[in-house]
Amino acid sequence: MAHVGETGSDERLTAAVLRGRRHLIRSRVKRLHATHSYRLVLALVAVAFVFSSLAGDGGSSAGILLVLQALTLAAALWTSGLARADSKTLIALLAAATVTATGLAFSGGEALVAAAGIASGAMVVATIAAIAIGVIDQHEVNAQSITGAICIYILLGILFVFLFSATALLGSGDFFAQGTDGSRSLRFYFSFVTLATLGYGDYTPAGNLGHTLAVLEALIGQLYLVTVLALLVSRLRGHDAPGDGA
Repeated sequence: MAHVGETGSDERLTAAVLRGRRHLIRSRVKRLHATHSYRLVLALVAVAFVFSSLAGDGGSSAGILLVLQALTLAAALWTSGLARADSKTLIALLAAATVTATGLAFSGGEALVAAAGIASGAMVVATIAAIAIGVIDQHEVNAQSITGAICIYILLGILFVFLFSATALLGSGDFFAQGTDGSRSLRFYFSFVTLATLGYGDYTPAGNLGHTLAVLEALIGQLYLVTVLALLVSRLRGHDAPGDGA
């Protein structure tokens, strides 16, 4: 009898665990479709976009960008339902970014600034992944999925700003063939011109690594537009089709 009772207890425990997991999944999807949206993430991305276009190469600017990217990552994880607002991991992330930014403001050597740029770039990649998970969870084209897709596109351009900056700061020669490393705002301009494949030709990378990064960004920009955008449009048409038939 004791064995039967233990078996029944184990089954109830397993069922409770499964119900708990299903509840977490349902609550995350419900939250995505309810009060949370990517407007906060888009606002933070816009702030980083504007600041990157105006900021210099000093340690203070690198520190502020690091904090902005940490905030954006935290907002993306929260919005996508991957972390709670009071998560210890998010709090530790923001605290570490703030401490690092303070250190950069007082001792911003080139190597340290480049390291901060690489860390910021890593957080951009994590932010893109978090947003992508949230967009996929929508299972439909709506305001949140479109806003999330816009965030990802802008973040791709910002990511390459950090990569170009790290290459310029750590490289031995000039980043641009025009005989300069350029400022952060100039590399920002070059990044988004490359992402959009405008090809003005006023600035071109000098080294092999710069060439590779530029080609990679142009390919990603084009593939994103012709795949992700096409998918969103096709799903939007599929969603509108029943109404048209009515």
